[in-house]
Amino acid sequence: MESITNHSREVVTIDPQTNTPIVKHEKVWNYTIADIALLAFGTSFPQISLATIDAIRNLGQLTAGGLGPGTLVGSAAFDLFPIHAVCVIMPRAGSMKKISDLGVWLVELFWSFWAYVWLYIILEVWTPNVITLWEALITVLQYGLLLVHAYAQDKRWPYVSIPLVRGERPEDWVPAEDASFDHDKNCDETNDILPSQNDDIADIFSIHSYNDAGYHHVPEKDIEEPSIMELVAKNTHDDTYWLSIWRQQFVEAVMLESPEQRKIDSVCLRFIIICWNSIIVPWKILFAFVPPYQVTHGWIAFICSLIFISGIAYGVTKITDQISCVAGVNPYVIAFTALAAGTSWPDLVASKIAAERQVTADSAIANITCSNSVNIYVGIGFPWLIDTLYNYFVYREPLYIDNAAGLSFSLLVFFATSFGCIVVLVMRRILIGAELGGPRLWAWVTSAYFMVLWVVFVVLSCLKVSGVI
Repeated sequence: MESITNHSREVVTIDPQTNTPIVKHEKVWNYTIADIALLAFGTSFPQISLATIDAIRNLGQLTAGGLGPGTLVGSAAFDLFPIHAVCVIMPRAGSMKKISDLGVWLVELFWSFWAYVWLYIILEVWTPNVITLWEALITVLQYGLLLVHAYAQDKRWPYVSIPLVRGERPEDWVPAEDASFDHDKNCDETNDILPSQNDDIADIFSIHSYNDAGYHHVPEKDIEEPSIMELVAKNTHDDTYWLSIWRQQFVEAVMLESPEQRKIDSVCLRFIIICWNSIIVPWKILFAFVPPYQVTHGWIAFICSLIFISGIAYGVTKITDQISCVAGVNPYVIAFTALAAGTSWPDLVASKIAAERQVTADSAIANITCSNSVNIYVGIGFPWLIDTLYNYFVYREPLYIDNAAGLSFSLLVFFATSFGCIVVLVMRRILIGAELGGPRLWAWVTSAYFMVLWVVFVVLSCLKVSGVI
C-alpha cells in the first residue's frame, strides 16, 4: 500500500517567462481516498472475506450466518479501543502527533458512527430481525457516499464541506527522513536501474521522489523519446531486479536466523527465535509466492495478498465451526473475541506503522475510523446483499437474522463505550495538544483506559448472546 500511494505521475509544463520545460511530479492517489479505499479496505479485508465466505456457505438458508456480523462488530470494537491504545503510546517519549485535517476526520467519524446507527435501524426499527434486498443494497451504496463526501471535504467543496483550516501534512505517506535509510541502503543495488540525479535533471524513471525537489527544469534532450534499444535495456534491468528480490523472499523464508539475530548474546533468546521461525516457516514460504511490491507499483502484491488472506479466512471459518460444535461455544462469542482480534491484526499493524513513522496522526486514526465504516458498508452489506439477492429470486423471501437482539445489544454497548473513547481523544487534543503521544504517564493512562473499554464491550456482549443477561 505504501508503494501504491507513493506512485506519482510526471506533468511537463512550459514556463511562460523562460519558455523552458518544467516537470512536476504529482501524486496519483489523493491522500483521503487512499486512506479509505486502500488502507482501510486492505486492512479490513480479512473480516470482509470471512463474512463473505460465511454468507456464501449459507446460500439456500433463510437465516444469515452469525460469524460475519459478529466478527465485524467485534472488530469495530477492537479497532476503536486496543488499536487506539497502541497508537497513543507509539510516538517517541515527549513527541506529539495530532490530526492535521480535522474536517476530513470529522466526516470519517460521522460516517463511522452513522454506519452503526444504520445497522441498528435496519435490525430493530425499520424491519425488525429481517434484512430486505433494498436495505442491503443501500448499505453497500453508502460506502460510495463516504468516498465522495470525504473527497469533497478534502477539496473543500462549497456547501458540502466543513469550513476548517487544514494543517500541514507531508507529501509522502512515509516522511523523507524515515524513508531515506531504506533508499540509501538499497542505492547500490538499484544504481543500474535508476539514473543518476543532480540539481538540473529530474528522475523521470522512478516512481518516488527522494530529494523532495518538487519542480525541475529539464533540458530538451532529457524529454526526448528514448530509443528502442534503451527501452529494451531498461526493461531487462527492471526484470532482473525484481526477480532477484522475489528469489530473496524465498531465501529469507527458509532462514531460521538472520545475520542480526546471530549477534544476540543470549543463547536462550536465540533458541526461542529459531523455534518460532521453525513453526512459521510454512507460512513464510507460502506468502513468499506473493510478487514483490516493486512490480507494477505494488498492485500485483496488493491483490495477491488479498487472495491469500481469503484462503486463510476460509480455513478460519472451518476451524471456528469445529470449535463451536465441539466446545458448545456460541459462534457470536468466538466472533466477538478471537476472530475479531485475529482479523483486525492488519488494522493494528497499519495504524502502528503510521503512528510511528508519519509526522501527523491522520493515517493512523483515519485507518481506525474508516475501517469501522468499511466493516459495515462492505463487510456486512456485501454478504447480506449476496444472501438477500439469492433469497429474493429463489424463495421470494427476505433474509432473517438469528439472535438480532444480541447483535443490537452489542451495538448499544459499542455506542456507549465509543463515546467515552472519542471524548478522551478530544480532551487530549484540547489539554495536551495532540491525540497521540505526549507525556508518557498520560499516554499510558489513556492506553489503559481504552483497553478497559474494550474489556467492558467484550464481556457484556458475550454475556448477552450467551443468554446470561
